[in-house]
Amino acid sequence: MRLSRLLFFAAILAVSAVSLAQLVSQQPKPSALSLELRCAGGDCPILPGVPQTAGMRGGFVRLKPGGSVGWHTTGKNEESLVILRGSGEARLQGQPAKPFIAPALVYIPPSTRHNVANTGNELLEYVYVVAPANLESKEPTASSASRL
Repeated sequence: MRLSRLLFFAAILAVSAVSLAQLVSQQPKPSALSLELRCAGGDCPILPGVPQTAGMRGGFVRLKPGGSVGWHTTGKNEESLVILRGSGEARLQGQPAKPFIAPALVYIPPSTRHNVANTGNELLEYVYVVAPANLESKEPTASSASRL
């Protein structure tokens, strides 16, 4: 009889914890979005994070020739740049610059200080996506990257 009571109270505690967690978060679940990339300025936040997504954020960047976004890091997050127009280079601290020409994809690992510069003669336009990195998983292999 004591075991069944203990199980009963454990079940009530578990249900209460789940209910409390749902009340505390008060964040709506992310839903599918379709957004236009029409921005007046050079940097246009698109996905600011929770509650629109589960942790991903992103934006649209326009850089004039000779311009750069400035040195920064995304902390423990990884970042992808989808180069739509123009040319430039990704500058990663302690590494040689990585040149690119549209269309291209640039990947920036977590905890990497970096900068993006327009080295071309025309406007550089790209979309960036920053997402929490699963640092406990294995590094991507060439075969897994080719499936993307």
